[in-house]
Amino acid sequence: FVCLGTPAGYVAARVYKSFGGEKWKSNVLLTSMLCPGIVFAHFFILNLVLWYYSSSAAIPFFTLVALLALWFGVSVPLTFVGAYFGFRKPPIEQPVRTNQIPRQIPDQSVYTQPIPGIIMGGVLPFGCIFIQLFFVLNSIWSSQIYYMYGFLFLVFIILIITCSETTILLCYFHLCAEDYHWWWRSFLTSGFTAFYLAIYCVHYFITKLDIEGAGSTFLYFGYTSVMVFCFFLLTGTIGFFACFWFVRKIYSVVKVD
Repeated sequence: FVCLGTPAGYVAARVYKSFGGEKWKSNVLLTSMLCPGIVFAHFFILNLVLWYYSSSAAIPFFTLVALLALWFGVSVPLTFVGAYFGFRKPPIEQPVRTNQIPRQIPDQSVYTQPIPGIIMGGVLPFGCIFIQLFFVLNSIWSSQIYYMYGFLFLVFIILIITCSETTILLCYFHLCAEDYHWWWRSFLTSGFTAFYLAIYCVHYFITKLDIEGAGSTFLYFGYTSVMVFCFFLLTGTIGFFACFWFVRKIYSVVKVD
């Protein structure tokens, strides 16, 4: 994971520069700190709970120090290296020129407004994974062996395709309604699948598990929050890059006099 800092910094720098961003230091710092920082903070708090209960599953202190050393000594410098090469590259050229004066967006119907579209966008991707999600949660929390890794990979490919197609379809509706604010909406549309994942995890906790005690409950929802957060970033990134490719593709065939 720490060795992937170079491609992360490179991609973040290229995309940020293509959108006209100028705060390159903030871009690199957020790329290297935001996601690992949130996950490590969650992990550290959960580990404090395990230390409090004297659990054998607690991670030793020096192991946490080693993880911090890998993060700040390997991942962060590699992210800066990737960002350096990314910012040196020319920005991705857009197929058409944009007007300097933003165009007024007309009144939108219900299904083209941001919140309904985001809520609807996460339903189909979650429908592709919820059956396998049951077996995955059983293997994590009920000590059952999961062995259908090939089918799980196939479900992951279907998830990527479904997130892309759903987000592109809703993005097309928004563009037809003359609403050009597609970038964050595309991220949140497919990323909202994580919200349904969180609801399913709560349902699984209530109906399938027999966990007693505040400590065990806190650990369950703590690890679940880490999983939901990473899943949100994954699906949101898929939706954004799918829409980015789609918008560039359709505007590249527009004839401009």
